[in-house]
Amino acid sequence: MPKKKTGARKKAENRKEREKQNRANRENVDVAKHPCNSAMDCDKCLRRQKNRAFCYFCASVQKLPTCAQCGKTKCMKSSDCVVKHPGVHSTGMGMVGAICDFCEAWVCHGKKCLSTHACSCPLSDADCIECDRSVWEHGGRIFRCSFCHNFLCEDDQFEHQASCQVLEAETFKCVSCNRLGQHSCLRCKACFCDDHARSKVFKQEKGKAPPCPKCGHQTQETKDLSMSTRTHKFGRQSGADDDDGYYYGASGYDSYWKSIASGGGQEEEDNGDDDDYEDEDDEDEDDEEEEEEEEEDEADVEDKLTNLNLGASSASGKIH
Repeated sequence: MPKKKTGARKKAENRKEREKQNRANRENVDVAKHPCNSAMDCDKCLRRQKNRAFCYFCASVQKLPTCAQCGKTKCMKSSDCVVKHPGVHSTGMGMVGAICDFCEAWVCHGKKCLSTHACSCPLSDADCIECDRSVWEHGGRIFRCSFCHNFLCEDDQFEHQASCQVLEAETFKCVSCNRLGQHSCLRCKACFCDDHARSKVFKQEKGKAPPCPKCGHQTQETKDLSMSTRTHKFGRQSGADDDDGYYYGASGYDSYWKSIASGGGQEEEDNGDDDDYEDEDDEDEDDEEEEEEEEEDEADVEDKLTNLNLGASSASGKIH
């Protein structure tokens, strides 16, 4: 006979089951439509941002805070409030009960919201896959990539999704063998064949594609995706009429090192030195020509002075 489960044992198993269900539900939550990620306009600076307890830019408190769990701005008389307010509709700071540490938004003082939001907050690990910023480090909303389902901030969402369907390999072959990869994981950016897509760690559910053997993310068939492979561009991507005079053609680095090995690089350096010497010689020649012109001008002036006839004067001593 198996041992009878105690009350503590039953409670522990039920708690584990609830936590497992919460984690599964959190993966299926539409983050863009959740109240904790709704758009908010600040009352003072009028800047648009994510739903927050305090403005990200001016740190002011909003007049009508929105609950991060249920999305309401007014607490009615007949709700399950921790702080009782019989016969009065509570709004503003009288409605709030806590601030979520994950999404930085107000949670109302309803018993259900206070007890369930922290465990099921969809932004508990919402770090942007591109810039690694958390909710507290930027003012925008959080989104999920429609391909790899990673979190993205408002600044990087379009740029990331434009380049998300690019494999890390140069071909569509399986990473473990040489066959064509029929299943693609958009988180690992890798393809797997039918045999290597089966994993002993992650179980495959009926009617669904096999999970990725590396990360466990749901794979998709490669033919259903607009996948592309990684490309490399080596060398100088330039034409023959470069301004600097260095051109190694379309072969890139290979042609460059061949020219270095054959002494082409030394010739280019020598040509550069010759140009410097030619410039110095031209300057010296110009200086010599200027000096010769000055000497010729002085000689002409002396000849004119010697041939100058002043006639009879009192200084010559010949007075008639």
